[in-house]
Amino acid sequence: MARDWALFLHLSGVLLFVGGSIAVTALRLLAIGKERPSESAVLLRAVRPLVPLVGIGLLLTLGAGVWLADELRVPYDSGWLQAAYVLIAWLGAAGAVAGRLDRKTRELAEREAATGSERPSTELSRRLRDPIALTLDASMLVATIAIVALMVWKP
Repeated sequence: MARDWALFLHLSGVLLFVGGSIAVTALRLLAIGKERPSESAVLLRAVRPLVPLVGIGLLLTLGAGVWLADELRVPYDSGWLQAAYVLIAWLGAAGAVAGRLDRKTRELAEREAATGSERPSTELSRRLRDPIALTLDASMLVATIAIVALMVWKP
């Protein structure tokens, strides 16, 4: 019975984590193509309530995953499990940097929207297309997919 609960909680965490991560990335990418700063601001503001869901999902995934590994007697030094932990550490580090960059972009979009600006400033356009932020976002999406692949196929 404990194994069933561990699996249920682990999969629930995965759904929150992966679903939230995909939604955050989609909203971030949709904000790039908007003509008005107010439209970008709305999309970037929609990311904020998703961030705690992603965090809760990740913690639930980790906690229940450790419980599940214990129930299934999976050695903690398994290569696929260690690779997943490295990717999770990357998600934390990259997420912290990308989150700060995205927050500054959102704040700029909100300031421009408050002035009634019809076109994004050069600065806002640059921030929305910032190659560092986009690379970090892409790397987090790839890491998330890799973690799911590791959990499914356990090489």
